Amino acid sequence: MDEETRLIRAGRTPKTLARTVGPPIQRGSTVLLPNAKALYEEDLGYGRAGLAAQATLADALAELEGALAVQLYPSGLAAMAGAMLAVLKAGDEVLVADCVYKPTRNFCDRTLVRYGVAVRYYDPLASAQEVLGLATAATRLIVMESPGSLTFEMQDVPGIARLARERGILTLADNTWAAGLFFKPLAHGVDISVQALTKYVGGHSDLFMGSAATANAEVAALLDAGMHELGWSVAPEAAYDMLRGLRTLPTRLRRHGESGLEVARWLAGQPQVLRVIHPADHELWRRDFSGASGLFGLVLQPGSRRQVHAFLDALKLFGLGFSWGGFESLAIHCDPQLSRRSVKRDFGGPLIRLHVGLESPADLIADLRQALDAYKP
Repeated sequence: MDEETRLIRAGRTPKTLARTVGPPIQRGSTVLLPNAKALYEEDLGYGRAGLAAQATLADALAELEGALAVQLYPSGLAAMAGAMLAVLKAGDEVLVADCVYKPTRNFCDRTLVRYGVAVRYYDPLASAQEVLGLATAATRLIVMESPGSLTFEMQDVPGIARLARERGILTLADNTWAAGLFFKPLAHGVDISVQALTKYVGGHSDLFMGSAATANAEVAALLDAGMHELGWSVAPEAAYDMLRGLRTLPTRLRRHGESGLEVARWLAGQPQVLRVIHPADHELWRRDFSGASGLFGLVLQPGSRRQVHAFLDALKLFGLGFSWGGFESLAIHCDPQLSRRSVKRDFGGPLIRLHVGLESPADLIADLRQALDAYKP
């Protein structure tokens, strides 16, 4: 053969691969089938759906979630959007917790409604009976987020899931706060558990990915079809790194939770703090959850936006950023994001969200102490 042909054909996959603790990273859009018959009989005919690294990550997440199947998406928002698109159609209605993540709300208001899906928001403090009292014959799906990632309302997820199932209504829970570890939506009757893996599973603020897990075979088929038909794709390198983060999730999340509670208890005693909003103070958390993450809120004594900015700008260890779940501590002012809520709440003062990272709690408390001194209502 000509040298050009020999070079093209050289360096193929070895017949045997060394066994490593992680899966091989297969970078291939083309999958070579063994024979002509297999071209149209094998499910794995193209690499977009993922190869070894993606399949291994999905299997590990299924173990975490107690799931029959897990689909991977390129971001947490893509997981929410992909899961909803997979189970909804024109003429359906979806009930959405008013505390839902803002980009999810944008998707509902700007995309779902454009395709003929009605969207209504319910008070996240409503009881399970009150939520299902809003359902109509068109209601196909209820979307929950408990705790809310800005305002930390706790919902009776098992109660809503049970009543929804009796009505033939599907349920979806954004479970990013508990990372699939400290709360198990599928075990509590929820049909679809979604995570922004970008947050705690990745754990290092350098990856985007999301997942949708289900124990329902019919829903699993819909999620699979949606993934193939909409063309979602996750890179093998990202899947490998996400799997690496998953290995240390229990160790990291326990530290986030313990440090977060220590910081929250200290904040509760500071004169500049009106109150702390931590899910672990709620009876539903004590009933349903096995641990806490590092994300919670605090309400400052009444003050102006300028004073809030003085507090935030004085922070040295807490970065100012919208994400969370990484190793680093973060803080944001929440009030500007609450204007689109259907249910208006008066918190009594400026609402701040903190993510407590893996730094020493004593150092974080010292940082908050000097920043609170800069807050002069």
